[in-house]
Amino acid sequence: MTVAGVLDVVLRLVLVVGAFLLLPLLVGQLEHKAMAHMQSRVGPMYAGGFHGWAQLVADGVKFVQKEHVVPTAADRTVFSLAPAVALLPYLLVLAAVPVGPGLVAVDLPAGLFFALAVLSVSVLGSIMAGWSSANKYALLGGMRTAAQLLAYELPLVLAGSSVVMAAGTLSLSGIVLAWRPWWLVWQAAAAVVFFVSGLAELARPPFDMPLADSEIVLGPLTEYTGLRFALFMLAEYAGIVVLCALTAVLFLGGWRGPFGDASLGPIWLLAKIFLLAFVVIWVRVSTPRLRSDQLQRLAWLVLVPMSLGQLALTGVVKVVTS
Repeated sequence: MTVAGVLDVVLRLVLVVGAFLLLPLLVGQLEHKAMAHMQSRVGPMYAGGFHGWAQLVADGVKFVQKEHVVPTAADRTVFSLAPAVALLPYLLVLAAVPVGPGLVAVDLPAGLFFALAVLSVSVLGSIMAGWSSANKYALLGGMRTAAQLLAYELPLVLAGSSVVMAAGTLSLSGIVLAWRPWWLVWQAAAAVVFFVSGLAELARPPFDMPLADSEIVLGPLTEYTGLRFALFMLAEYAGIVVLCALTAVLFLGGWRGPFGDASLGPIWLLAKIFLLAFVVIWVRVSTPRLRSDQLQRLAWLVLVPMSLGQLALTGVVKVVTS
């Protein structure tokens, strides 16, 4: 590889890492402000003056000042590795997401397969945290995480398979190029299944049964403090960014906008990501937590049949139009 090629790879990786560090924080700030308006929580609107701009900074300082505590009976190695296992897979997925024509850190021929496989690894961080904490509430949270993963991984993969069948490729860039506006109707069921299943994989409300602070303290995160806890929170917001980015790429045309100007691709993709992130926050504010039986029933009796029906529809349309 030439020097120019090496510099190009390094520049792409630096941009991905920068986006990985910045976008989750912006989504966290958006959640603070949106929830403050929706729930009339005036506190986050005053920190630092103008529209509470310093609330996120104050939260960061709070986490840095807290003591790092490891329970005596905990498995120290697994306990310490869990936050990294929860966070780093999202960085790998973000590296495969195209933000414009030819603008992708790593353009993989099987990009969607890679993304879905790595996304499932991040859930292991919560399971590791619950198992290693030597706390019964954390263990219950880890078991709930595992049950949720098993239930919602299948509809997530089936919904993604529908898009792959429609586009005829596993490449995320290829899917964006194959996307047409009428997919908004044709693949609407798959989009709903993918987005809802992704929320469940992230344990976001109303699928936050693994955390459930009113029942099991904070589930797998019960024993975590300081920066380790902050890394889990960062992983949650990074997961929101990745889920919204994949949803935009698969179902909303990715970087493609209504004016056909490829130079605006990154802006269109960011706009779609933050619009979907707002929907995630809106669902959190407006929807109560599902019970265990409701959560499993939604996965197996609603989302799986919907995704299978969408696969059948996609197959019929492909045969008829070929």
